[in-house]
Amino acid sequence: MYSVHSDPNQSDPIDHFDRLPDSLLLLIFNRIGDVKALGRCCVVSRRFHSLVPQVENVVVRVDCVISDDDCSSSSSSSDKSRALVGPFSNLFRLVFGGIAKPFQALGQFLGPNRSVLSETLDSLSSSPLSIAPSGGGGVDDGEMDQSGVTHHSPTQVLRNFNEIRFLRIELPSGELGIDNGVLLKWRADFGSTLDNCVIIGAASVVNNSNSQLSEFGNDGLCIYNGSSVGEDNGSIPETFYSSGGLKLRVVWTISSLIAASARHYLLQGIIADHKTLDSLVLTDSDGQGMLCMNKDQLEELRVKPLLASSASKRTLVPALNMRLWYAPYLELPDGVVLNGATLVAIRPSEQSASKNEVSDSSWLSNAFEEPFGTAAKMLVKRRTYCLEMNSF
Repeated sequence: MYSVHSDPNQSDPIDHFDRLPDSLLLLIFNRIGDVKALGRCCVVSRRFHSLVPQVENVVVRVDCVISDDDCSSSSSSSDKSRALVGPFSNLFRLVFGGIAKPFQALGQFLGPNRSVLSETLDSLSSSPLSIAPSGGGGVDDGEMDQSGVTHHSPTQVLRNFNEIRFLRIELPSGELGIDNGVLLKWRADFGSTLDNCVIIGAASVVNNSNSQLSEFGNDGLCIYNGSSVGEDNGSIPETFYSSGGLKLRVVWTISSLIAASARHYLLQGIIADHKTLDSLVLTDSDGQGMLCMNKDQLEELRVKPLLASSASKRTLVPALNMRLWYAPYLELPDGVVLNGATLVAIRPSEQSASKNEVSDSSWLSNAFEEPFGTAAKMLVKRRTYCLEMNSF
């Protein structure tokens, strides 16, 4: 029978993980990115707790939208928390409070089938943005809902990071309620105001292999065996105006601009708090809209404050020049078919002529992932229609 005894002369075993340099750990943390996962890393050790605030690449995924009823129930015990929440805690209350009325008007303008837009925004018009507990990270103040779960705003969570360079915030869903099967995506670049916005949409998206039967899209255009009725000469057909297609594109354009300007307005606090930012992206899990700001645009906003709309909590949209391309039927190389495909390129009227002469295919096609980048390249080869819009 044998017994095991420790050797008193033997030193404690070496933790080889502790031999990893800080630079390598920071590289790993930057690859993780997710703010919740980084919060959990903070509670692993004192070393991790000191390194996580130095992370440069951070992703904030918003989990839920809390109703005002939940917020009011905890207001009496959370006065300090509410004071610390900052502009992002009231994101949906501020954003959608100003959007609901314009959408109700647009819904009446377009008839009953467009009322889903105003219904969707009404349901969100008084709900603040929140992030569920991360399991650590040193954020102790937040609002508690009726189930006892404490929620934190992005502003609160990001206060723990000192050297953020690349920030991505992802909302739980897009702001715009659209019918099933309808394609609507937008990308907007902002400095202190709108630099440019690109919108791509389609009344329906189908696979060419499944489009053997006659079907009517939301534009009222009849599609049969993969081809539209009538000759496509690059011009907008008369049915586009008579069937409500133009009205629908008006809603797409205005709603996308309002959503983009509302997102921009609520980023002021984060941009002011984090001087090290080189890139900021505010998107949503649906892939509906993306607001982007690069280093120069971020600095422009710090130097030149934005102009707020007098009607709602969003950035004032300047007077705009718009170019529109339309195809009743657009078949992409991978077999996807866009019925009523539309591309809208938007820039402020005050921008110099030289900036407006930049090749459309260079900045429009790069605004979207495939296959929609290819769709943009195909659409800009068609006839261009120019529009103007006043500031709002």
